[in-house]
Amino acid sequence: MEHIIWDLDPVLISFMGLKVHWYGALFALAIATGFQVMKRMYAKEGLDVESLDNFLVYCVVGIIVGARLVHCIFYDPSYYFAHPLKILAIWEGGLASHGGGLGAILALYYYKRQVKLPFLFLLDRLAIATAIFGFFVRLANFANSEILGEPTTQPWGIIFKRIDMLPRHPAQLYESFAYLLIFIGLYAIYKYTNMKQKHGAIFGVFLVSVFSARIAIESVKVSQAAYHESLLSAGQWLSLPFLFTGVVLLIMAYRKPR
Repeated sequence: MEHIIWDLDPVLISFMGLKVHWYGALFALAIATGFQVMKRMYAKEGLDVESLDNFLVYCVVGIIVGARLVHCIFYDPSYYFAHPLKILAIWEGGLASHGGGLGAILALYYYKRQVKLPFLFLLDRLAIATAIFGFFVRLANFANSEILGEPTTQPWGIIFKRIDMLPRHPAQLYESFAYLLIFIGLYAIYKYTNMKQKHGAIFGVFLVSVFSARIAIESVKVSQAAYHESLLSAGQWLSLPFLFTGVVLLIMAYRKPR
């Protein structure tokens, strides 16, 4: 069986010198889809939908700043400490999803002070939107031939022609479809069960499922760190605190009254 050869032009549209890249278009679609999911839940629960406009601004800033800083500090610290101005050069690539998640949580905390809603209540709803956001972002990584998997002899291996001619695990697609399944599961829990009444429970399920998948898929990824890793990859180490936090939230949610 011949392997699929992936050689997508990173530019989606080019018009009069203006270029729209696949990555940017899919990232924008990720934000827009997550935002619509939040609006749908807000409308269903009779909450102030218009207040989400402010949260969208906070969240975009938090995601970009958090993702950039975590990448610089945890994946290539020696380079960025030697060239601190390069931290601002986000157009050169380098965004860590763990940092993006932390940035979104900080943005939500700032927003929570304005709307006077329980923080864990908001986190439960943000978790559902974040899962579908992650689905599109990993598709963007796939379109951009980045966050590669290790070489494989499996028939579903994909050759990323812009990188080399080795068939590799499509790790981006593994993660993308894992996040899609998690989104479907979380939305079903929100819609059909009473778990949403236990503040923090849905967010706990999100953390456990997402970072369990992340730890497993990291084992077939090419290391993104610029330094030697032992035992676990940088992505796996960064996932462990989130996974532990999810377990704690689930225990707390079911040990206290609604």
